[in-house]
Amino acid sequence: MIRLSVTLCVLALTVFSQTTHPANGQEGAGDVQTSVQGIVSEKPTEGRFVDLGDGKYMVPYATTIPGTEIEFTMEPIPGGTFTMGNEDGEDDEKPAFAVQLEPFWIARHEITWAQYKRYMQMEKALKALQATGVRIVDDSNKIDAVTAPSALYDPSFTYNAGQEPEQAAATITQYAAKQYTKWLSLSDGNFYRLPYESEWEYACRAGTDTKFYFGDDADELENHAWFENNSDEERHAVGELEPNPWGLYDMYGNVSEWTLDQYSEEGYVQAASAEEGKPLSLIESYNKPTKLFPRVIRGGSFLQDSEECNSFARFPSNSKEWRSTDPNYPKSPWWFTDEPATGVGFRIVRQYTPATRDEKEAVWQADVASIERDANNRIEANGRGTYGVVDQDLDEEIEELDEDLSLDDG
Repeated sequence: MIRLSVTLCVLALTVFSQTTHPANGQEGAGDVQTSVQGIVSEKPTEGRFVDLGDGKYMVPYATTIPGTEIEFTMEPIPGGTFTMGNEDGEDDEKPAFAVQLEPFWIARHEITWAQYKRYMQMEKALKALQATGVRIVDDSNKIDAVTAPSALYDPSFTYNAGQEPEQAAATITQYAAKQYTKWLSLSDGNFYRLPYESEWEYACRAGTDTKFYFGDDADELENHAWFENNSDEERHAVGELEPNPWGLYDMYGNVSEWTLDQYSEEGYVQAASAEEGKPLSLIESYNKPTKLFPRVIRGGSFLQDSEECNSFARFPSNSKEWRSTDPNYPKSPWWFTDEPATGVGFRIVRQYTPATRDEKEAVWQADVASIERDANNRIEANGRGTYGVVDQDLDEEIEELDEDLSLDDG
């Protein structure tokens, strides 16, 4: 097993909690300080925090989806250097190389149906607003618009493995997940995105160098993950099992999680640019997509076995097979229709370092022309899904709509 070298770029990392409400109502989830930015200037006396070394401390923070009481919690992750990959593993886990990361926050849990269905409601809400003559999207502002997904063509497939509010959301394309992070960011005011693959692996390992963050004994996995042996072929409520050392739940199993990276069967192509003894930066470690598929999915799902639910295992998306029974043409850019896509979801990241507008758009928008073309076709030719201008005033405007507007959950 390859050795994991972690140099924490913090002066302290412990577990921080203060008197507030538990996240997502999960028993044992731990209380957190609710903070607008997740930054405090007084050193916490207990619980998890990341010392930034300048009199500021990153702490866990709980916040709500704008316009709702639906809560999510972000956990601080210290900056550091680690060795990504597994020289003793499968071909696509090689070659290993060093990566240096800045601090960031990552969601304590995978995105739930309660959270995602609020985004699904935006198709109806934005169309209703546009019917009143506001938030019209045209060529002058289309680049800033968010696409809201179409209503489900056949909900029975999407929900056949569970649709309860606290269950992990799934059958979601990477493009839809990216648009969700754009919608949330513009509504909330913070910058959220999907994790780069290096961030996902670093957060999952939480300073460990073993196959699992709890060691190498697969018999312990049932305490940490919903997978083939214990899931009963269903997605489960997030946060029911044990977290990793950095407070993250369901990093293995339940649903596999999108990253931003392109997948290569040859393994980590980024390693070719790594100089011996010099770690790559976050962006240097990024395998930027140049085609629709495959993209990297991590963590394994409720459908997979223990060998596929660990810190190293990587999986490619297959956009053709995963939507082969989609009767629409072009195929939906937002939804998958075939297994194993019932086990594909995501969690979100908020980076500590500021991002430019171009950097934000690069991780929010379609990165190949065919995705944008299909979204445009579905919206403009078929009236399914919509574009919308999103900002922090949107939810107030939705509330002012006619009371007859009923936002169902899709």
